[in-house]
Amino acid sequence: MEEIVTQLEMTAVGQLNPAPFVDGLTLEATGPGPHIRDLHVRIGTPYRWPSATRSDEDWARWLDEPGRHYRLIEYRGEVAGAADFEPQPGNDVEITTFGLLPEFVGKALGGYALTLVVAEAWTPPGTRRVWLHTSTLDHPNALPNYLRRGFRSFSRPL
Repeated sequence: MEEIVTQLEMTAVGQLNPAPFVDGLTLEATGPGPHIRDLHVRIGTPYRWPSATRSDEDWARWLDEPGRHYRLIEYRGEVAGAADFEPQPGNDVEITTFGLLPEFVGKALGGYALTLVVAEAWTPPGTRRVWLHTSTLDHPNALPNYLRRGFRSFSRPL
């Protein structure tokens, strides 16, 4: 299957359409480390994320990026997924990772987890845009979830 990448954005915090609250689902700040690599591999392998096969050197560079904010998605005290975002030039914030561990997929957690991540991505002062990309290789519910939360496509390569 040919991969199609879709880039999505929100240009105002008011565009976020929150998903219903999920009791026990939280977003916890964490630092870079081996746990981030492990989560990327576990989350991304089924969807052929490039991060799932990064070299040690590439991981070292990724984890050393000074502006990246790492978050654990937790459900009832267990790590259920991961997210990270990175401020970019022009007061943009890119959500560089968002995903649930396979054992938490299909439990109606993704919408509210994304709501929490997007709300946090808007917190750096002066943020004017939050954006991310998804792919046809991602979970089939990924793009619909992004669209339901208020993201709009701004570029889709042919």
